[in-house]
Amino acid sequence: MELLRTAIDYVLHLDAHLAALVAWAGPWTYVVLALIIFAETGLVITPFLPGDSLLFATGALAAATGVMNVWVLLGLLIVCAIAGDAVNYWTGTVFGSRAAAGKLPFVKKEHIERTHEFFTRHGGKTVFLARFIPIIRTFAPFVAGAGTMSYARFAMWNVTGGITWVSSMLLAGYFFGNLPIVKDNFSLVIIGIIIVSIIPGVVAVLQERARIKASAAR
Repeated sequence: MELLRTAIDYVLHLDAHLAALVAWAGPWTYVVLALIIFAETGLVITPFLPGDSLLFATGALAAATGVMNVWVLLGLLIVCAIAGDAVNYWTGTVFGSRAAAGKLPFVKKEHIERTHEFFTRHGGKTVFLARFIPIIRTFAPFVAGAGTMSYARFAMWNVTGGITWVSSMLLAGYFFGNLPIVKDNFSLVIIGIIIVSIIPGVVAVLQERARIKASAAR
């Protein structure tokens, strides 16, 4: 319960935590943010790290305080997002079969299965779409590497998705984060982003359950 309370507090006060990080780390904040984005996309064991909300909050903080250069952030985090997915793809080529069998520690088999179902429905563009869906975002490149998707095809979706995801979230925070209505309700905006980002995944799960029930009833 303590861990849950800490996580909720982090989400509700993400702007304050980021501001504290900048005050403490200074220029090293760029490195910390880069490592978080790389880990969230590149390490299959860290799907819990913030993605959409962190990018939006970072853009908003850059606009409100000017302590970080949004264009440096944009280039750096795009590179990290693309590199993270690439590492995750090659990890999937090595450990994908063990994860699918539930034999890889710290990797939930149901997350692999859910992402595989998403691939079945959407094909290669899952790598792009998954950028905007928490959990699936972390597992999509891993499953792509474990499957039959060539790296050339994966790289196309990876680069396109990485640029689109980071640009849209970071610049949205930058251009809207300094508006009074957003600044005064920052925590609610972050929660709204998180909710909106998980809606596609929830819909996909519900549709798949409905399909399974329909098949069982036949």
